[in-house]
Amino acid sequence: MAGTLEKLRAGCRPDRRALFSLGAMLFVFGNMAWGKISPGNLRCEYMENPAVVDTRAPRLSWINHASSGQERGRSQQAYRIVVSTSKEKLQKGDYDAWDSGRQNSSVSRLVHYAGAPLKSAGDYWWRVMVWDDKDRASDWSEPAYWGMGLLEPADWKARWIGVPWQGEAPRRVLSPVKYEQRQYPAPLFRKTFRAKGKITSAKAFVTGLGYFELYINGEKVGDDYLVPNFTNYTVREDIKHYGISIDNKFRGYRVMYLAYDITHMLRRGDNVAGAILGNGFYDCTTGWVCSFGSPRLLCQIEITYADNTKEMICTDETWKVKESPIVADDVFAGEVYDANKETDGWCTTSCDDADWSRAVYRNAPVGTLTANTAPTDKITEVLEPVSLKKLDNGTYEVDFGKEISGWIRFKDIKGNKGDTLDVKYICESPLGVYRYIFKGTGKESYAPRFTWYVFRKAVISGVHDLSEKNMTAEAVNTDVPIDAEFRTSNPLFNKINQIWRQSQLDNMHGGIASDCPHRERAPYTGDAQVVCTTVMHNFDAAAFYQKWIRDMRDAQNIETGYVPNGAPWQPGCGGGVPWGAAMNIMPWEFYLHYGDKKMLEDNYFAMKEQIRYMLTWLTPDSTMLAQRANLNATQPNYWLNLGDWAPAFDIPSVELVHTFYLWRCADFTAKAARVMGLQDDARYYSVLAGNVKKAFNKKFYNPETRSYGDFGSNIFALVLGVPDDRYDDVVATLKHEISVKYDNHLNTGIFGTQFFFETLALNGLNDIAYNAMNQEDFPSFGNWIKQGATVTWEKWNGADSRNHPMFGGGLTWFYRILAGVNVDAERPAYEHIIIKPILDKRLPEVYYSHMTPYGEVVSEIRQTGRNLEMNVTVPVGSTATIYIPVGGNTSEVTESGISVRDSKDVRFERIQDGNCIVRVPQGKYKFKVDNQ
Repeated sequence: MAGTLEKLRAGCRPDRRALFSLGAMLFVFGNMAWGKISPGNLRCEYMENPAVVDTRAPRLSWINHASSGQERGRSQQAYRIVVSTSKEKLQKGDYDAWDSGRQNSSVSRLVHYAGAPLKSAGDYWWRVMVWDDKDRASDWSEPAYWGMGLLEPADWKARWIGVPWQGEAPRRVLSPVKYEQRQYPAPLFRKTFRAKGKITSAKAFVTGLGYFELYINGEKVGDDYLVPNFTNYTVREDIKHYGISIDNKFRGYRVMYLAYDITHMLRRGDNVAGAILGNGFYDCTTGWVCSFGSPRLLCQIEITYADNTKEMICTDETWKVKESPIVADDVFAGEVYDANKETDGWCTTSCDDADWSRAVYRNAPVGTLTANTAPTDKITEVLEPVSLKKLDNGTYEVDFGKEISGWIRFKDIKGNKGDTLDVKYICESPLGVYRYIFKGTGKESYAPRFTWYVFRKAVISGVHDLSEKNMTAEAVNTDVPIDAEFRTSNPLFNKINQIWRQSQLDNMHGGIASDCPHRERAPYTGDAQVVCTTVMHNFDAAAFYQKWIRDMRDAQNIETGYVPNGAPWQPGCGGGVPWGAAMNIMPWEFYLHYGDKKMLEDNYFAMKEQIRYMLTWLTPDSTMLAQRANLNATQPNYWLNLGDWAPAFDIPSVELVHTFYLWRCADFTAKAARVMGLQDDARYYSVLAGNVKKAFNKKFYNPETRSYGDFGSNIFALVLGVPDDRYDDVVATLKHEISVKYDNHLNTGIFGTQFFFETLALNGLNDIAYNAMNQEDFPSFGNWIKQGATVTWEKWNGADSRNHPMFGGGLTWFYRILAGVNVDAERPAYEHIIIKPILDKRLPEVYYSHMTPYGEVVSEIRQTGRNLEMNVTVPVGSTATIYIPVGGNTSEVTESGISVRDSKDVRFERIQDGNCIVRVPQGKYKFKVDNQ
């Protein structure tokens, strides 16, 4: 290169090869110094390479990455999306589905497909390139994929089938006059078919209720478990007569189906498709659940041959059925497997099915068949035993180190024919049986299929010579990835965040989050809304919540607007006003975190309807007090009208809590209306929220005590907003209440705890919030940990369930106060990030990173003596306003050694309230505060 430069300086003409080499090297050098951005993390409807999507204009997203950590100010100014019907065409540049051309836009999220009409069951491959703020084009991204579902009802040729030894009704039948409960083995289904030529592609569209596993030629298809995801499948007359009774006037019913590419599993000639059905929630005998019907299967295999002809294999009466070795299965009651009842090669061509019965048709559920465009349950972690000891009675006790939701998988165990392996999981709540009956032919292996257990330890009997190598614990839950990291110099805070995450994961099954993964396993809406913001700060939860919020909308009463305490609805779900409020709270929180306006559009009518229902419970004082009764009853049902729940000491006024949530729902609905440009609605709900706020402040404030009450009442009041002339008094009362009366401990239930720590911090009491989070005696998170908890509990005193994530609502204090990372409602999805930490000198180090829709944001703070370091990462396409704590001292604030007032990349705004406020574009920043 030096020689070429010398020739240029001398006016000589170097050869073309030398010029090309120079140009290439300058290009590389330029890109090293001023690296281009590159798109990655491609998603379709929030999913990575989803196998099935049934929207006709799916939305495509990507994250732009800066190639160098030294770059700043990078942004996207244009994009080009191309889509092809095969990967080969995409790579050859044959964009036969869509070529967007260059679109001058900074948008990198939720871009609607706008190409040729998408075909039912079609395959689509896509990639994207972008241009940065200097108009430099990136390379193409790596290819990504989505598969289309069956877009029209007529596309479904398969029919629902079941087994002749069971009728339409579920095992547990409830009515005013009769009760029935029976047990049936899980059924096997098989179909032999002949592939007539070379197969170029084959897909299976399949669902089975309650759970299914699909097999092709003896191999399980996919790595999903406990599918399809849980929904409100069909009408149940029994819900009128049982538990917390409501009627069937739901807004919608839905059955999820999955799609699998089985091309590589088929062969020319004879093939066998098979399935096993479990009862799941569809046919469940527990008192928490009202069953829907007997198990049934729907499967449609579509084969395309090399000559472009197609063939379908669909469930019908020609399928064969037989009882499986799973002689009993129930989500709550457990699973029993008798290996002596196995049929060798049951899903292979070697099996003679002459003595199998024929399948029978079953009624189709009312629910609309909907593509499972949401995470499914998978084995997400495998644990080795940390200890195994043989007890005096010959049983074994195994410990896996932490509590998980899943099962123990046994490998190469031995027993005599008829011996029973029995696993008793150690848990404070009831769990079902786990039994395996040996056939005694040598080494045997087993794990359950259609239920899960909650455990850290288990006692095992009925097996000979058990060792650690014979078992692993498999954590099974909805595969919602963790996408954040939080750590501090306080080990207790780190542990609190860790045990909450584990509890949250343990409770994710079937595309919902339960209150507890053992005793109830129920999809409570109140637990959902109180912790959703914490979940969104820790997990890639967009697809998960997109599905579950739709379940809540489906569960709404189409006449009254009432949203029940659980969705999908089960009549064991107690709750009250803060539970149904999920319909208004969660879409708004989703919008803030993911910037998805469609979430508001899809749910706006349901949000308004929920408020319409709430307004039927207005008191003469314009506050709210719900007194809902069971269906066809006149007296209020306590379990339909709760305020706060699981208090540390006692609950605040139920009417106060109901009124607070009426205000919160109206306020969020007004904000949603404003985002959608519905100004009349925005005014109406803003006025409503204002009127409820006035009524709240008028009724619940006691001027003599200068308080709204104990047990979180003052917390609720400060969140809602108190009049200026009483603000100082209320804050002083709260300070005394927590620091003196409760000796620096919290005094709240689940809903008060959600706001407790942040409200203290935002009202000048962050030191008290720190004290309360740092406790290790009752009531506190640390008290649970001190007792050995590896997950969070339901009650501060340890009563009832000991695996409940609901108190995690309060942990946003970690991310939004200690690390200071906040979303801006005016520019959601972290397009504009507000980083405003509130520090405590007892915490020298805080680190929080989170993968936002634009990329990773990082806030890292170190306090050393009088000085402070603050490292911040702002992703491509985002900007940030950063509040750098400087205290009341004269201080020098630098970024990478340069005063923030002189830095070309940092715009100094002002010094205010002990903070140096700056604005920055994308990049990595190192701020230092040198206090004089």
